[in-house]
Amino acid sequence: MISSGEEKAWQTLKGLDPAEVCKNAAVLYDEKYGNYVVKSFCTDFYVSLEKKIIKSTDATGEAVIKRHGYFFIHSCLWYLVHAKDIPFAGRLLKPVNIKGGEIFFRGSHVLPLDNLAKRYGDDKEGFIKRGKELCAEALAYGDASCKLFPMPRMPVILVLWLADDEFPPRSDLLLDSTCEIQLPLDIIWSMAMLSVLVMM
Repeated sequence: MISSGEEKAWQTLKGLDPAEVCKNAAVLYDEKYGNYVVKSFCTDFYVSLEKKIIKSTDATGEAVIKRHGYFFIHSCLWYLVHAKDIPFAGRLLKPVNIKGGEIFFRGSHVLPLDNLAKRYGDDKEGFIKRGKELCAEALAYGDASCKLFPMPRMPVILVLWLADDEFPPRSDLLLDSTCEIQLPLDIIWSMAMLSVLVMM
């Protein structure tokens, strides 16, 4: 069953010029099948406007849809609607520093960063390995960090600090400051949540 928000996204997307969507969102469009081809976590996803479904021919992609479909489908559709053709700023923000970002720390909206830290708190190699499986770029923050691309113009950086004698493990999430221009806050949150979940 398609939610009202998802239905609105499909309708809005269908009314947009595919050439503009492709330029703004850095995706492709297959005119023959009426599909957008979106690369997420280095996997191709096919967005069918006619059938109103998103699928992948890759096992990793199908697993993402099956396990995290709510976050992925919601994020993907509204990303295609809202994305803008602008370069990354290279200035990183914690979610709390985004306008309205306190939503990331309330109730059911809290990102499961503690769970991510527990999962990899003494397994730096496992964290890096999982990141590589998702085509993440390794970075130099913390004890280990990686830059994921849930959507082409929406990098999400996850940082891991390993447990030691004094402190428990912890993890952080950083976003390029252009996220505030690119997408509404709820879609930013959805992509952040998706990025944490696929790493676990």
